[in-house]
Amino acid sequence: MVRVLVVDDSLFMRTIIRDMLISDPEIEVVGSAADGIGALNLIAETGPDVMTLDIEMPRMDGLELLLQRKSFKRFPRTIMLSSLTAAGAEATNRAISLGADDFILKPSGIENTRSIRDELITKIKNVIRIPYVERKDSTDGGMAHNLVVIGSSAGGPSMLDVVLSSFASRLPAAVVITQHMPEGGFTAALAARLNRVSLMPVKETESGDILYSGQAYVVKAGYHALVTSALSSKGEQGGKIIHTRSPPVHGVRPAADKTFSSASRVFNNRVVGVILSGMGNDGGAGCAEVKERGGTTIVVRQEDCLVHGMARSALQNNCVDQVLPLTAVAGEVMRLIHQGWEGRNV
Repeated sequence: MVRVLVVDDSLFMRTIIRDMLISDPEIEVVGSAADGIGALNLIAETGPDVMTLDIEMPRMDGLELLLQRKSFKRFPRTIMLSSLTAAGAEATNRAISLGADDFILKPSGIENTRSIRDELITKIKNVIRIPYVERKDSTDGGMAHNLVVIGSSAGGPSMLDVVLSSFASRLPAAVVITQHMPEGGFTAALAARLNRVSLMPVKETESGDILYSGQAYVVKAGYHALVTSALSSKGEQGGKIIHTRSPPVHGVRPAADKTFSSASRVFNNRVVGVILSGMGNDGGAGCAEVKERGGTTIVVRQEDCLVHGMARSALQNNCVDQVLPLTAVAGEVMRLIHQGWEGRNV
């Protein structure tokens, strides 16, 4: 049983969140608070496993509450509930840097509030399950000769936890993640959170980033990330990230299609393309190009996806090599990378 504390200054939101959570038999709501001061008292009294936390509250807001985490021997795993605004995104990013574990965008209308039920329950169970690792130094693995590209949208962040936490720290490949998110700091926050669960260092992309082995990159929201050729000072051939503000593809920017397609042109048969949960058609055309140039493509099976649209798009393009359970993805990617690329067509 996962024990949850709900913290929000809105009585309506506290009631709705509680009702959503207790509908799952594996979750118990042990209390609710209207501000950070009330939450501190309840954390001490009830010892919750997880806390859902609003940002803007009277007396003590969510960020001030997170600053108190070191006062507790066992502070609850924390999921932020943030509005879809630039200020909210900045605050969420700050919350992640202060130790929050995940975040959910509050729906814009009251009538849409219950739409976050499945996502919230999944994230609560996920933050309990995923172990966190010590912060690691930047990679020194040299320019990547192999590349893993991952595309995801709705339902993707919790899947990324599972995949990234299962990769070895010395994976002889770079990993580039295209997650559909709005601008305003959300991808930076995602990268910071993934960096806590991954043995590999994880960062948000900057234009010009060299792709290094053993390093993971989350594409910055608002930009497509193109993979282009790069040469090291020693003459090694590799790749780098270039940002572009070209028009959205499938209504999104970043688009996995852009990253997958450009990656396949640089790394050819040394690319593994992975599609996780997500709505829409993004990723299908990119997977087709990866496959055409000798790379390998993997999608997560439908029953593990919150939304199967992106994976379905790849399947409809007849370019998928393997359909796997989520928990098998990282192992198969590592097997493909470590077995080498002999016999593949360039």
